Amino acid sequence: MALVKIISMKKLSAFLFLLIFCRPLLAANKTDIGPLPDPVSNNAVASIRRHGGLWLFSFMGIGPKKTWDAITPASYALNPDSYAWAPIHPVPGLAARLGAVAAGAGDRVYVMGGYVVDPQGREMVVPDVGEYEIVGDRWLRGQDMPVPVRDSVAGVYRDRYIYLIGGRSNGVLVPNVQVYDREKKKWSQATPIAGTPVFGHAGALVDDTIVYVDGAVPNPAGNMPRYVATNECWMGKIDHKDPAKIQWTKLPSHPGAARYRIAGGGSERDEMAYFSGGTDNPYDYNGVGYDGKPAEPSTVTFAFNLRSGKWETLNENTPNPTMDHHGLLVTYDELVVVGGMEKGQKVTARTTTLAKPSKGK
Repeated sequence: MALVKIISMKKLSAFLFLLIFCRPLLAANKTDIGPLPDPVSNNAVASIRRHGGLWLFSFMGIGPKKTWDAITPASYALNPDSYAWAPIHPVPGLAARLGAVAAGAGDRVYVMGGYVVDPQGREMVVPDVGEYEIVGDRWLRGQDMPVPVRDSVAGVYRDRYIYLIGGRSNGVLVPNVQVYDREKKKWSQATPIAGTPVFGHAGALVDDTIVYVDGAVPNPAGNMPRYVATNECWMGKIDHKDPAKIQWTKLPSHPGAARYRIAGGGSERDEMAYFSGGTDNPYDYNGVGYDGKPAEPSTVTFAFNLRSGKWETLNENTPNPTMDHHGLLVTYDELVVVGGMEKGQKVTARTTTLAKPSKGK
């Protein structure tokens, strides 16, 4: 994998000029977004709006070798003026990590949790919270999360509260819903999830509603494989008067098989939670399942319609399906899948755009 180059002051000044003064809104029409500078999977993704443009981000992940030394801190931003990815300052820390999640709120992007891997393959979950500022291309240190987690689901409420739903904490699956008040820089605990604790699940926070699906759980039949996919789907309603209170309701199973590391994201404009790809064979970071068999991506893209309260199949044969995701980015009329693993566990640099269903559907 190519080494990440620090942006020179001259290039950075030009980059920030475009960033501040560009106006177009990404995906007002069908876009042709270029690939990432390098192939990456297991990356955290997020977006924020600034000066009329929607900026997309990719943080960390793993390269084509899929080994501990292929884990990278490389981070990228997509310029809505050119639809091209450019390197930004890498995520700081002693080691790059996997399983982190990201969320955009206000004028910052928050990158949370994840795990590091040593040369012996040992993993450690970290509590790190990084706050990325676009102007200045710099990182600030946020308050560490109380319960370190990896493979969680992140969502933003009222552009202030960042929710982390479930995840895995050094081998233990946790039901915690942790809430970060970005204004007070303070963590609190919300109503725990009502279902089975999971990791590698996918979801979105749309307005005041959390929707999450699937993920991996310990195998109830024994130790081989260690983890299996679950088809549990849940919806949580956040109390308008108390962000720490959530009313959980179990949803019927979504279209298709239970899956792991689906790309998931939501849109308040659409009142939809979208999901694409993932795999029915949970694995760690090399694409080989806990059962010893190579995992393969699903071709199904589906959504939960918050207006109707029903699941919708959007495409049963999604082109270029991928797995190994920690988020799906939603633009004006498209779904954006960044990187991931293609068929044959191949790490890709591709940015795939999928059209949303028409409003009349």
